[in-house]
Order: sequence, then C-alpha cells, then structure tokens
Amino acid sequence: MQQEIRFATFNVCNLSQPGAKLYDNLPPLTPAEYEAKVAWTAQQLDQLDADVIGLQEIFSMDALRDVLARSRRYREAALAGFDAAPDPDTGAPRLMPQVALISRLPLAVPAAVYTDFPDGVALPAGSRDAGRFARAPLHAQVVLPDRRIADVIVIHLKSKRPDYRSGDDFADPMQYAQANLRSLIRRGTEAVALRALLSRLEDQARRPRIVLGDFNDTADAVTTAIVMGSGAAGLPGEELSGRMFDCNQIQQGRDTLRHIGYTNIHEGHYMTIDHVLVSEEFNPASRYAVGEVLDVTYLNDHLLQHKPEASDHGQVLVRLRLYGARDLAAAM
Repeated sequence: MQQEIRFATFNVCNLSQPGAKLYDNLPPLTPAEYEAKVAWTAQQLDQLDADVIGLQEIFSMDALRDVLARSRRYREAALAGFDAAPDPDTGAPRLMPQVALISRLPLAVPAAVYTDFPDGVALPAGSRDAGRFARAPLHAQVVLPDRRIADVIVIHLKSKRPDYRSGDDFADPMQYAQANLRSLIRRGTEAVALRALLSRLEDQARRPRIVLGDFNDTADAVTTAIVMGSGAAGLPGEELSGRMFDCNQIQQGRDTLRHIGYTNIHEGHYMTIDHVLVSEEFNPASRYAVGEVLDVTYLNDHLLQHKPEASDHGQVLVRLRLYGARDLAAAM
C-alpha cells in the first residue's frame, strides 16, 4: 500500500482565458501572456507533485484544462470544479473566481459545491449576497490508498480588501475603516459557515477531513480558529473530535529554529495565509489517528522574482503518512 500521500493548496492568481476582462484595474491577458501563465502554472504543479491539489482564483475551467495538458504529472488527473453560474437576470456568462481540485487519487463520487450558507448563518441584513459564500467551497470525497474515503474541502475566504459601497469616498478614513469592517465581517461569517459544514460532515460520518485553501488570514487569526473549531470542549476522551489542525503546527519534522514559511507578501509584510488543515485522524495525539503529518513545505521563491506570469501566493505542500497494520497494532 502507498503510505505517503501529498496534499497541496495553490492560489494560481487570476487564471483566465486571454482577452477576458476580470477587473477594472486589471488589463486582460494577451495571448502571449496567457501562454506564459499556463506554462508557469503547469511547471509549478509538476514541482508540487502532490496527489491532491486545491486551487483558487480559477476564472475559467478551460484555462485550467490547458494548464493540465501542459503539465507532465497531471494530464490524466481527475479534475473537479465549475465555472461561475450565468447572471440570473440576463443569463449572460459571468467571470468570477472559483475554486477547483485536481487529484491523482480516485474520487468516490462527483464533487459538489456549497453555494449557500448553512441554516442559521447569514451576514447582517442589507449585505450583498447575505446568505451565500463569495467563492463557494468545493467538496470532494477522495479515496485514499488504504481505501478509506477522506472529505477534502477547497476554500477561498473573503480577502482583506476593503468592501466599499457604491458612492463611498476612498479618501475618507472613516469610510475606509467601515469598508474594512465589512470585509472582516464577511470573512468571519464565511468562517462560521465553513465550521458548520465541517461539523455536519463529522455528524454524517467519522472519517478523515482535509481543508485546502486561501484563508486570507494567519493560522492564529480568529477566523482561522473558528474554522478549526478551537476552544470547543469535548467529552472526556473525545476532546479532539470535530476539530481541525494546522499541519504546520503538528508536523513531525518541524524545526522551530530553521523553519521559515510564508505564502504572501503585502506592503512588505511576510505572511502565511494559505493553509492545509487536517482532522484528528492525522493528529498522532488522537486515539483515532490513521496517519500523521510528516512535514510541510512552502514553495515561495517566485514571490521575490516578480515574474508577471507567476502567482502572488506561495504554495503549501504537506506530506502525510498513512499508518500500516503494524503501526496501528503497536498503538493499541
């Protein structure tokens, strides 16, 4: 049985077809720029060499298929993802960033997206899309080499970009502060909605869960802690049940003296805002552990090279080891 499995998260940064207008302040890719973007992204996927990769900022599934066709390791991989739904009023196509997943491991069933918040979760009245994720999480059931099924969720929570309203004065400090608060409230609400989804999966079946994504916040932020279920007091012997754990914190190979990892540079600040979380099945402290996190690697050299075709995020690669029969027997 294959015991080492590799999971990664990769915000590709605005992967779209050439000529597609994404934002007012961002010119469309020329054909030459598109070719460079596809080639760089394919090369980065091959360097990751992960069994399962969650991706963010996919504006076009056809563009992602072009990337896979240019790769060496993922031409035959399973691909899960969806283009944005048409405009409900006009029926016209919409260009909106989505998440996707590629897997060299089999998928048990077709992937699904969670567009709406679970019951009981909503943004304040008057908010845009008060009951919906801005970028719908993707849920795939991946068949691990030991035949277990793992629930893999790919996410992209709201960015820290100020959420201005129409007519706001960008130069007004108070309106800037309020726009930042609206952004934080949306990200926090999405975190609560994601925590509710993870709890529901836990209630449906006890099996490994892995969250791959761009959290737009650090591992110690309140929003990330909400997703992880930190602070919940479980029953005796079940304290870890339902919780998620940052792979960087529980990896076996962690070296606090030499470990340097970041996935984003903003205004001179080096931050890690992309994370891979695992459930207690990959935490050796749990009696239900079926594996462990060997190590976490950050691919971030390109952030200092200023290549226009490169992503503005580093990638996170996690190596897990599934316990064999001998490991499980020794733990009993």
